[in-house]
Amino acid sequence: MVTTSRAADGRLDARPATAPAGPPLEPGVSALDLGPGAEVLLAVPPGEVAALLVCFHGAGGSGADALRAVGDAAAARGVVVLAPTSAAATWDLIAGGLGRDVAVLDAALGAVFARLPITRVALGGFSDGGSYALSLGVANGDLVEAVTAFSPGFLAAPGRYGRSRFWIAHGTDDRVLPVQRCGRRVAADLTADGYPVEYREFAGGHVMTPDLVDDALTWWLDPS
Repeated sequence: MVTTSRAADGRLDARPATAPAGPPLEPGVSALDLGPGAEVLLAVPPGEVAALLVCFHGAGGSGADALRAVGDAAAARGVVVLAPTSAAATWDLIAGGLGRDVAVLDAALGAVFARLPITRVALGGFSDGGSYALSLGVANGDLVEAVTAFSPGFLAAPGRYGRSRFWIAHGTDDRVLPVQRCGRRVAADLTADGYPVEYREFAGGHVMTPDLVDDALTWWLDPS
């Protein structure tokens, strides 16, 4: 069930359970039943799972788009993927203020935590989804251990809790969200605030490529 009691603060209340109460979720891709208007895809790989990646799509996209971008690479590493679809054309933070999308995500996380023994949580996203992942990551560092942002535009966290670590990639030829005022600025601001940041630039445009996804997952799961 979706409630919006604290969603305007960008805070996520759901937390992993030491011993999930519900029966384990079956491997495969399914749509979570969270009520009218809530669209969230869940991909569970076979075998034991402990890590969960929430992936946010870009403006005009969908959870299916996000899942296509990261699903195979995540499954190969035994990572569960949660891929919500924004209520509007883009995420609530950008479309008028935090609320509905945060509440849907919180409900989705609660549903997953009740059925799977998750111990590691990361947020990721592309473009507007990257900005959303960064913002919610800063606001929920007491839950989210890492954030992977592909070609993000900005960071606008409503508050700061905990200390997530951040991986950011941006193309030097990005004509949608130029690297100088977007990726470089966001990385510099996070670094100045004392957050651990891995920043990578690549020769290319406004894209999220398989090799970048692989790099981001390796950085998250196997920190050196």
